[in-house]
Amino acid sequence: MSHLSDSLTHKPFTLTAELNPPKGTGLDDLFAAADALKDSVAAFNLTDSAASRMAMAPLAVARLLKDRGVESTLQIAGRDRNRLAIQADMLAAHALGVENIVCMTGDPPSGGDHPDAKPVFDLGAEDILKAAVSLESGHDLAGNALKGSPHFLRGAVVNVAVPDLGKEIGRMEGKIDAGAEFFQTNAVYDPAGFEAFMKQVEGLKVRILAGIILLKSARQARYMTEKIPGVVVPDPLIDELESAESRVATSVAMAGRIVQNVAPMCQGVHIMAIGWEHRIPAVMEAAGF
Repeated sequence: MSHLSDSLTHKPFTLTAELNPPKGTGLDDLFAAADALKDSVAAFNLTDSAASRMAMAPLAVARLLKDRGVESTLQIAGRDRNRLAIQADMLAAHALGVENIVCMTGDPPSGGDHPDAKPVFDLGAEDILKAAVSLESGHDLAGNALKGSPHFLRGAVVNVAVPDLGKEIGRMEGKIDAGAEFFQTNAVYDPAGFEAFMKQVEGLKVRILAGIILLKSARQARYMTEKIPGVVVPDPLIDELESAESRVATSVAMAGRIVQNVAPMCQGVHIMAIGWEHRIPAVMEAAGF
């Protein structure tokens, strides 16, 4: 059992965080962030060329972090690889000691830094989850027997701020049927809206980590609201950042309030600090942890 699985199963609150592999070979900053937080963070999500911006493959980073005593959660996106490569990567992850995965369809390459890259999307999130379950049962997606099978804690993502929440919950149910054991949400800024979502899914009996993106400025908040589907930063929060004497202090206090409000509703939070990982302890302190 992975540390993340143990925490989600036995602890009332689980903290995870996101780290972005570098665009290049320099890993010192990532290692420093992971080393500083490893005693409080159950596992670090390693993004798979986030927002379709090319970066080091997360599988290599996951193994290097494991050598440092740090547990990772490997993001597996369907954007770049077909079913052969995805299954091969899952087997490789198991061989390298990576036990946690989060399966997602992925963002189209057209919005990234290689817009002419050809998208693959052979498998969507549900199909990737099914592939993981199939491998665990001892067979690949074509029904061929494996010589040894892996085991994973399987995760997926859910968007709690979409106009058609019923449709999104239906997709969530499909992912559960496909094998999802826990979910990470997109960025939550409206605790009341998150509570409404949690009430609608309480019958699903699945573990949920609320996503928190640290807001560094009012400009960033407006950009995310306008450009990132499913991210809605309420106007009062934007105004609070706009008028702040200290953006850092206000951002930390704001994130702390959100964590404090949503923590009783779910199994924990997943913090996406985007370069502000060193501020995560202050956020958790502001939240009362």
